[in-house]
Amino acid sequence: MKDPNLPRLKEIVVEALQLDDVSVADLADDEPLMGSKIGLDSIDALELVVQVEKEFGMKIKSSEAAREALQSIESLARYIRENSPDAGK
Repeated sequence: MKDPNLPRLKEIVVEALQLDDVSVADLADDEPLMGSKIGLDSIDALELVVQVEKEFGMKIKSSEAAREALQSIESLARYIRENSPDAGK
């Protein structure tokens, strides 16, 4: 089953990182956030974490958790699903 957060996460990635030459439709669910057309660096990663935390009302608690979550758009959606305030309800 496709994660319902994926489309919004793609929008957040494009908006937060100001990817003028990338559209939401260009991003695959398993799109790597580092070393791909997105080219996430440490400042971008911080900005993305802040936006995701704000949007989904949750915290990414450590740099290790952020590294794990920011592997791809899909891994970020999984992290949110597993760690959101509504997880397990």
